[in-house]
Order: sequence, then C-alpha cells, then structure tokens
Amino acid sequence: MANLIIYYSRKGENYVNGSIKNLAKGNTEIVAEFIQKAVGGDLFEIETVKEYSADYYECIDDAKAELRAGARPELKKYLDGIDSYDNIFVCGPCWWGTFPMAMFTQLEKLGWSGKKVMAVMTHEGSGLGSCERDLRKICAGASFGKGLAVHGAEAAKSEKTVASWARENVK
Repeated sequence: MANLIIYYSRKGENYVNGSIKNLAKGNTEIVAEFIQKAVGGDLFEIETVKEYSADYYECIDDAKAELRAGARPELKKYLDGIDSYDNIFVCGPCWWGTFPMAMFTQLEKLGWSGKKVMAVMTHEGSGLGSCERDLRKICAGASFGKGLAVHGAEAAKSEKTVASWARENVK
C-alpha cells in the first residue's frame, strides 16, 4: 500500500501553551515526519506563493480573512494526481477550526475515488475542529480513517502515539 502525507506547517512564531514561541520546525511537519517514519510514503509540503506574515498575530488575522472569503491561496507547486497512492494523510494546523485554506487549494484539484483519507491536526486546544467534515465535502469518493489530533506543544513527544495511529490506519 502506497502512502502520501500532504501537510502544511508553520515555522517561526507559533502559539504554544498560552504564549508565542519561535519554532525552528513546525509542529505539523514533525508529526508528518513521524507518520512517514512509521508507515513509509512520500511527503508533500503545501507552500504558498504569498508567504504568511512572520508575526503570529498578523498570520492568524490573514488566516481568518481567508477562511471568511473562502480563499484558495496560490501554491508554489501542486500535486498533479494521487493515482499511485492508496492512503492519504492530510496534515495541518488548526486555523480557525479547520485546515489553512491553502490545503484546500491543493485538495480540490485531486481525484479521491478509491482513496483512504486520514485527517491529522495539530492544535492548541481545538482538537480536530471541523477538518474531518470539511475533508468529507472535498474528497468525494474517498473512504475515511480515524483522524488524529495532536496538541502542538506536545508534537515533538508524540512519535509513539502518531506511529501507532498511522500503522492502525493503513491496515
């Protein structure tokens, strides 16, 4: 079974346990790498053409505006298709209750029939938010595994949990 891990992650200023911290590597990237280590597969990072502000508060304001507008930010690169994959892990931070809009820019361009999709969300208290519901709308024809919410502040310590969950979902 071939696995694909699509993720968006924010480096730099992030909200961590009630304060702003500077992260050398984003929490979602850490979790995506744990998935890859556990079950194998290809990583695909979502990167926007217009970068979000380095300032955390400006970034979340922009994210809220994108959500309200239903924006689909342009990406630096796109997956052309996912035909060669069986399992797709969709990983992102919780921005206003769902994935960053840039994730949807990519996901809407893909054919999901016959694929198994698993949502992964890093968060600081929101859990999975509405990301699973949102994926079900976009990924028509896919089946869905159990989603995983990882507290962002604990991402670096979550390898055992993430690996166990990933292995269970690709059976």
